[in-house]
Amino acid sequence: MHTLTASRSLSGTGKGTRPDMTEARPCTYQLHIRLASDCELVIGRLGTFRFPAGHYLYTGSAKRHMETRIRRHLSQEKRLRWHIDYLLACSAAEVVAVRHFTASECGLNRRTSGEVLIPGFGASDCRRGCGSHLKYLGTSG
Repeated sequence: MHTLTASRSLSGTGKGTRPDMTEARPCTYQLHIRLASDCELVIGRLGTFRFPAGHYLYTGSAKRHMETRIRRHLSQEKRLRWHIDYLLACSAAEVVAVRHFTASECGLNRRTSGEVLIPGFGASDCRRGCGSHLKYLGTSG
């Protein structure tokens, strides 16, 4: 079972009310993933990769319906569409936390420490040259 820990709720502001437009709304998220054992996976057109056991951070964004996107990531029943779907489909993978941010996806990703193991992972539409939006944190996470 996945645990969802949010730093801020994105639920509606109430029926008939409008959100405060002066407050920046989160549109970027990070999934903290624990991989209990090594996994070798075919990631779409990227190819076959070995993911060592340990902790990972995946940075993503959604301009609309972010909570729906996150629920999809946490779901076991889904078509494998995005790179992250392949990793999360591994039986050894567990999302242990989800955090929300107002920073840009690439800006947040660049400020996130960790090692890029798979160039291009989650960054096929990246225009900032991040290289990957998945970072390996090691075994102590």
